[in-house]
Amino acid sequence: MTSPGPDSSMGTILIVDDAMDMRVFISALFKTSGYSAVSCRDGSAGLAKAREINPDLIVLDVMMPGTGGALMYKSLKSDRRLKHIPVIMLSAVGQRSFQHYLKMLNLKLAEPLPDPDAYLEKPPEAQHLLDTAVRLMALRKR
Repeated sequence: MTSPGPDSSMGTILIVDDAMDMRVFISALFKTSGYSAVSCRDGSAGLAKAREINPDLIVLDVMMPGTGGALMYKSLKSDRRLKHIPVIMLSAVGQRSFQHYLKMLNLKLAEPLPDPDAYLEKPPEAQHLLDTAVRLMALRKR
């Protein structure tokens, strides 16, 4: 892969995680790979930023204080303008636990929420996270 120039970007990725070390790690991973990375520390700020910048991908922590990742995910997928943005859920919570939560939530909703585009458990392996992001953004562009 060739390295883009300093002013070019291969896409914008929004990172929403309450842990500063995780935001720094993921931002650095994407920035050194040619992407623009923007980060927020909770779901309400993340949702506002998503509406402002319309990112190409969102990496979203599940468990955060305040408006957590699950509520932000629900808001994203309920928003006509944002629902097509691919989301990688990233959490210390196991995937099966999150899927059970989503299933219970969907029982109460008129329009069920889709599964996230990808679900990775913390700590993510850098290359796997990057490969997953690249694959999801390529699918979106098709």
